[in-house]
Amino acid sequence: MTPGGPALAIARTQRWLEDVVIGLALCPFAAAPAHAGRIVYEVCEQTSAEAVYQCFLQTLQDFAIADAARHETALLIFTKGLADFADYLDLLALAEQALSEAGLTGVIQLASFHPDYRFAGAPADDPANFTNRSPYPMFHLIREDSLEAALASYGHPERIPERNVRRLRRLGLEGIRALRRQVIGPNDREPD
Repeated sequence: MTPGGPALAIARTQRWLEDVVIGLALCPFAAAPAHAGRIVYEVCEQTSAEAVYQCFLQTLQDFAIADAARHETALLIFTKGLADFADYLDLLALAEQALSEAGLTGVIQLASFHPDYRFAGAPADDPANFTNRSPYPMFHLIREDSLEAALASYGHPERIPERNVRRLRRLGLEGIRALRRQVIGPNDREPD
């Protein structure tokens, strides 16, 4: 992962969202807010765990009070901190606890993405891990009411994860890596 400033991080994230998440239909609900400009992109360039946590708390606070019609979802992108997946998971646990303590459980949901994302028990090279692999470590804040509305109009949303796993396994590691190089560039570190 090569830090390149907030503008580069946002551009790469938008390209990943468009080409991977929407392009491969990994999330059938992502296109509407992305194309309507209702996604907030925040970049945190902090490195210490405490400073990164403060970035999350500020983003959560800002997102919670923002106009839901204009800010349906938010991506908090960590360009310098949380490169280690174990450290990321530790902060994710703290972030989920903060969400609960703020009384926002059931109001805002937290989804997780990381360049080295690995599902518990999955081999590191399982293409299924790429459902949650992103150019940078990031937290995705989602308004529960928007998600519920999207789920209500989608047949069998419980099948989305298994469909994504099948799709990525069919694409295979080489296909996924080629797509990632297209999105994040050839000079950046690619996870195994």
